[in-house]
Amino acid sequence: MKTAIWLYLFLFLAVFDLHAQYPILTPFAISLGAAPTFIGWMMGIYSLTHLPGNLIAGTQIDKHGSRRYIVFSLLGAGIILLLQAHIHTPWQLLALRSISGFVLAFLSPACLALLAQLSNDPVKQGKYMSGHGVVHTLASVVSPAAGAVIVGSMGFSATFSSLGYLLILTGVIALLTMPKGLIRQPQPATEPAKSVPAPSGFSKSKSGHTPSESSKAFLPVSWRYFMLPLVIACAQGILFFELPLRGGGHSSMMSTGLLFSIISIGALFTLSMLFLNRYSPKLRLVAGVLLMSLSFFVMAAMPQISLSIVLFVLGMSKGIIFPAMATLFIHLSGGSKLGRIFSLQSIATSIGSFIGPITAGQLRTGVSPYFIAFILLMIGILLLPYYTSRPAASLSSSDAKSVLG
Repeated sequence: MKTAIWLYLFLFLAVFDLHAQYPILTPFAISLGAAPTFIGWMMGIYSLTHLPGNLIAGTQIDKHGSRRYIVFSLLGAGIILLLQAHIHTPWQLLALRSISGFVLAFLSPACLALLAQLSNDPVKQGKYMSGHGVVHTLASVVSPAAGAVIVGSMGFSATFSSLGYLLILTGVIALLTMPKGLIRQPQPATEPAKSVPAPSGFSKSKSGHTPSESSKAFLPVSWRYFMLPLVIACAQGILFFELPLRGGGHSSMMSTGLLFSIISIGALFTLSMLFLNRYSPKLRLVAGVLLMSLSFFVMAAMPQISLSIVLFVLGMSKGIIFPAMATLFIHLSGGSKLGRIFSLQSIATSIGSFIGPITAGQLRTGVSPYFIAFILLMIGILLLPYYTSRPAASLSSSDAKSVLG
């Protein structure tokens, strides 16, 4: 539990630091002379350079543990922010954002893998993932508005410098407090490990593989599940690109920061509904994505409805989606190859975050980017597997509850 508390603290500081940049990056790029199309590429290249980092993180986290990669991401991102405080051209910003994308690619899969390793109990793992969502959301509630306030009082350069020093300090604390190596759950000493029966629901993974099959397979999870984080990230990338540019890019940083905070407040609202954890993670995931897609449809087709209300509902969908997605991946994998699984989830997220803002920047004059986000989310729901390869008659009662909710 001590490790979880420290990890939540680091996540809070890191998420606060990173989300504080959302409402100020676009105005900063405009102040450097960047056009909207260039801004779309700037936001997309950050996600594109996530890919090599995610590919490296997948196997290395499973092999060496999460500590070194958490520290590397925090320290590296802090140094890049210090450099970002002293740039003068859009191309310099593009270069630093691309490096930052690679450096921060290790943080999310490392943190999620470490949290999942803190317990073998699926219920506790689900609680850890919900805690991750709560901490992430709490930080993202205050950080966008705080970033806008800091820029208003200190300017862009001082803001990036202060955020950089905060990340470096967080990385040093993580270096001193995080456990070294992998966290191994102890096996019972009275029996050989092979004779210990697998917990109910994990004798076979939900994808239908036996433990021996899963150990041989590259990944014990259907690739179709990774389409959802891709389309969700694409939709979010479109939203993060469009909000600062509403009104022709003349909206104030404070109003933009408040809109991002409204999204996080909505997510916090549903994260506080602990009874949702009683339902199947797949059911929660489908419901959350459907709610998010409807929010984008309303923004595209019914602009007369208050944007604050729609963003609050969209935030509610995020509070349902992300804990459910993490829990679903843990259940489907049977607790194996978590570093690889969360790395592939981050890769799918990076690809979506790359496609989203670039698509919005290229097509926003011809069609509403929000409508594109709606279509992508609905396609993601349709591609989600709605069955398991295990026959229903072979499921135990506890298995049936975990699959059917």
